Order: sequence, then C-alpha cells, then structure tokens
Amino acid sequence: MSYQRKDPFYKKAKDKGYRARSSFKLKQIQKKFSIMKRGDLVVDLGAAPGGWSQVASEFVGSNGTVVAVDRLPIREFQNENIIRLQLDMQSPKLLDFLSNDIKREVDVVLSDLAGNVSGNWDLDSDRQLYLASLALSTAKKFLKKEGNFVTKVFRGANLKEFEDEIKDEFEFIKHWRPPATRKTSAEEYIICKSFI
Repeated sequence: MSYQRKDPFYKKAKDKGYRARSSFKLKQIQKKFSIMKRGDLVVDLGAAPGGWSQVASEFVGSNGTVVAVDRLPIREFQNENIIRLQLDMQSPKLLDFLSNDIKREVDVVLSDLAGNVSGNWDLDSDRQLYLASLALSTAKKFLKKEGNFVTKVFRGANLKEFEDEIKDEFEFIKHWRPPATRKTSAEEYIICKSFI
C-alpha cells in the first residue's frame, strides 16, 4: 500500500476515476499506435476490474462498443457503451453473443490478462505466454480482417515461440513497454495491427 501511495500512476488513476493504474498503459499504447478509432467494436479479455474497458470506451465514443469479458464479476460502469460479460473467454457463449447480439465483426481485441506471479522468472514468463496464446486463439475467432490485437507478455526464453505464432497473422507486430509500466516489472506488450 505504501508503494501504491507513492506511485504517480496509481494516484492519477484514482483522481481520474479509473479502476486501475494500467489504464494509463492503454492510453500510452493508443497514443503511440492508434489501435482504436471512433465507432469501433472492442473486446477486452480479462477485463476485471475494468480500467482498460474505461479507456477503450473513451476512444471508441458513443457510436462504438466495448465488450468487457472476465470470469470474475465486473462492477457496473457509468459508460453506457460498455457491455459486461461474466464468462471464460474461450466459452462458445462469447462467439454466440458477438454473432447473434452484437451482429458485427470485432475491430480490436485487447488482453491485459495476467496470472499469479510466483517469482520464478521462467515459470512466470511461460504462464504469461500461455495466457497470451489463449487470447490470440480467442481473437482469431472473431477479429475482422485488418483488425488489431494487443496482448501482454513477459520477457523470457520462450517468447520467440509466441512471436513465431503471430508473425503470419498480422502485417504489423511491435513489442513495446509503455512508460506507465513499473520499472520492476518484466512485462511488455505486443501490438499487432492489420489481421490478415
């Protein structure tokens, strides 16, 4: 808690009404890579507590929609363009909902999914890559052609395997570490644009 009080992004998130300091990571990703635009349909995987969904909501505007997906319950948002779904991202119900209720292709898939950190660098990296692979597999089911995908990874020995998995799926792939990332963290994000 004392670290959080000293963390400028934690304080900034509280001041601006964001649910997580990670909101600023997505803001920085958007500023640098323009992954979202007005009117987009965005699916936020592992959305709880909802900080990324809040930011995505701002960028897609009132004509856009954000679908916040998590197995955990997510508190209701004031943003009217956010739909909450409490289910596993691999559940067929997600694809059914997008196909039958939303009835349009997805422009952007976001994943800030993270597992419990053990402190073992290789183990944590592999666990994170597994989550990133699940997010990619899910995204490929409903992401439209030329759509965008962002996922979190940890630097590690097996990262190249995941890179090989995505290199034929998108025209643009870039690793980036937003300035809002804690200095002690091994995380970075892979920005993927123009789904083939």
